[in-house]
Amino acid sequence: MTSSPESPAAVDAPSSRRWWTLAVVALAQLMVVLDATVVNIALPSAQADLGFSDADRQWVVTAYSLAFGSLLLLGGRLGDLVGRKRMFLIGLVGFALASALGGAAPTFGVLIAARALQGVFGAMLAPTALAVLTTTFTVPKERARAFGVFGALAGAGGAIGLLLGGVLTESLDWRWNLYINDVIAVVAVVGAMFLVPNVRRTGPRPRLDVPGTLLVSAGLFSLVFGFSNAESDGWDSPASWGFLAAAGVLLIAFVVWQTRASHPLLPLAILRDRNRAAAYASVVIAGAGMFGVFLFVTYYVQSTLGYSPIQTGVAFLPMIGMLVLAAQLGTNLLVPRFGPKVMVPIGMVLATTAMVLFTRLDVHSAYAPDLLLPLLLMGAGMGSIMPASMQTATLGVDRQYAGVAGALVNTSQQVGGSISTALLNTLAATALTDYLASHAPVTAAVGAEAAVHGYATAYWWCAAFFAGGAILAAVVFRRRDQGLGLHTATSTAGAPAEDRVPVGA
Repeated sequence: MTSSPESPAAVDAPSSRRWWTLAVVALAQLMVVLDATVVNIALPSAQADLGFSDADRQWVVTAYSLAFGSLLLLGGRLGDLVGRKRMFLIGLVGFALASALGGAAPTFGVLIAARALQGVFGAMLAPTALAVLTTTFTVPKERARAFGVFGALAGAGGAIGLLLGGVLTESLDWRWNLYINDVIAVVAVVGAMFLVPNVRRTGPRPRLDVPGTLLVSAGLFSLVFGFSNAESDGWDSPASWGFLAAAGVLLIAFVVWQTRASHPLLPLAILRDRNRAAAYASVVIAGAGMFGVFLFVTYYVQSTLGYSPIQTGVAFLPMIGMLVLAAQLGTNLLVPRFGPKVMVPIGMVLATTAMVLFTRLDVHSAYAPDLLLPLLLMGAGMGSIMPASMQTATLGVDRQYAGVAGALVNTSQQVGGSISTALLNTLAATALTDYLASHAPVTAAVGAEAAVHGYATAYWWCAAFFAGGAILAAVVFRRRDQGLGLHTATSTAGAPAEDRVPVGA
């Protein structure tokens, strides 16, 4: 008997492909996340090839983070407005074309333009990928499993990027760190065309909040630029504090406008839920701490221990394996039983312990157990924090706002990473300078010890971030019986009932 269009079989038919949809979405997310680190390994080779200065080198990273961080909320909202499958495909194709342009760049200027374009299309792709996942998996147990995979990639993507960057740079050419995105994108585009559902809108199309978009985009741009500039020019630079002050004014103005806008870009009710607010704060802290690990542990193993790029990537593999294992155990067994109020603080404590152990590293440390043990603890910690936080951050959000809720997750991680990179670099550099000043005369051995001392200072600050995160998560998250698991019981955005429908998935 053939099912009618209104029958349950007909309605649920697309969901039979939901695990393939997860594979496509996870592949796209991996491409965006690893691109934040895969290029770092290639920077020395790219600099030698294109002839740009040390001062200009940071713009290869900054151009991407500026565009990506400032446009994430807009990208998430566009997915809600024009259709998530359409925006997902636009993001994939655009990211691939920008990567091809960067890989073939004949000059430094073209490379920077390509990196900025990668950020633009990444800002369309990342929140849309999370929104597709949010609206595809609605059964709690399956949703937990899907977010376990997605959260593991979000946490491990940076380490995977280090390994892949080392292999591509040593085996092929630095340009393949950009070309590899085209290989991934081709597979993802083909998969998305056939596997990502295209749900038709049944309600009226909402309008884009143009003033809100301009305010938040300019505010996030100023925030990321201010911290990035502080890393290179110092905190006393007018550009640093000027842009940071402008960011504060613009973001406050954005919040005020959202209380008055008839079609707000970010309905503030999304942030009024305690669990969601705690989840976004946890992602900020996790992003800040993880950037510290990737940045300073990479410096340490390459500069102090003399690891090659490939060896550096391989050194992070145990952390990735532990992160994936913890993410799957957490989301499938532990979070459903104990809730984020228990699991996220445990993850923060594990990460704090890892950071304290990193401070014990010296110029003579061995990989096992000196470096291996804290890497494993960090993997277990991030596997407990990220999937639970990402799942909770999008739990119960009306489908028409799934894109902007997903964008907030990515924005939180990006802002945390940007702030920590600038802050930790400055603190580490200051500690290194003070160590050299108090240990004259400066020899090669003293210089190596000074560098390790600078890294240890950064690790202590990261430990403080995670310890504060543990307290915040334990206090702010509600108990499991106070709301965890309510997927559609309440409208978190205050939309009328007729608007609570899938839109352009």
